Amino acid sequence: MRLGRKRSLQQGSQAYSAGQHAGMALIAVLWLVAALSLMVTGVSGVVRQEARMVGVAKDRVTAHAMGDAAVMLVLQQLVADRNVVWKWTDTSVNYQGAEISVSVMPLSGLININGASLPLLTALLTIGGGVPEGPAQEIAISILDRRERSSLDGRRPERFEAIEDLMQIPGIDYDLYARLAPLITASSSGSGGAAVNPLAAPPEVLRILANGNEGVVNQILAARASGDGASVDTTGLDGNLSRAGSAQRRYRVTAKVPMADGRFFLVDRSVYFGSRTRDGLPWYTFEARQMLQPAS
Repeated sequence: MRLGRKRSLQQGSQAYSAGQHAGMALIAVLWLVAALSLMVTGVSGVVRQEARMVGVAKDRVTAHAMGDAAVMLVLQQLVADRNVVWKWTDTSVNYQGAEISVSVMPLSGLININGASLPLLTALLTIGGGVPEGPAQEIAISILDRRERSSLDGRRPERFEAIEDLMQIPGIDYDLYARLAPLITASSSGSGGAAVNPLAAPPEVLRILANGNEGVVNQILAARASGDGASVDTTGLDGNLSRAGSAQRRYRVTAKVPMADGRFFLVDRSVYFGSRTRDGLPWYTFEARQMLQPAS
């Protein structure tokens, strides 16, 4: 009788122990399944993010190629027409089913950091860059000092070779440079100096020449759009900052490529039409730039 009871207790203990081990195993399996689910979810998120990044990169590469093609087509047309552009000109190119707006601007319509006067540089920084007047004048003086100091051989002033060199000036960080970049050039010659040609200037530069007067800017833009340069009244501009320029053969050609998300991809080239280059082209590219423009 006692032996039967002992066996019954042993069997019950063994059953309880087996059930306990089975419960532990079940919990371990559940934890493993949960961990694997988290891993799969994380990996899926990373894959989706990488797929989006690849898609964005692909869109930018495509937009860059389309913009560059549009710029080249307009440059070829300028060569074929044999006309010298003397004012801001807008046109469009249909490329692979997309309508791409392209502007041709004589570089005399930009502020040349290799020739701009102190008042023009100060206005560029205050109106174009949003810098307070005091710090803006200090930065403008630093720009003058940087470009007028002698080169290492002592024979010539040390000019800015590219607009990116402006970030070497104390007080100019990337954010400020990004605001100024569309308004300036670093051309060494043939693109104006102490003043700007208002007939060739983009609206943002006109705003600087007008000391921020939007009414004057809109009046000039409307007169320019009429196609008659002689009817443009520039008396509302600061005479110390602007000066009518003559025709030249240095241009910035900018293509504005629409993107699916509503933004625009800008591709531009600053070129000089002179003697043929080594690759046989009738123009020489001395500045190239591309950037995303937010949707308006």
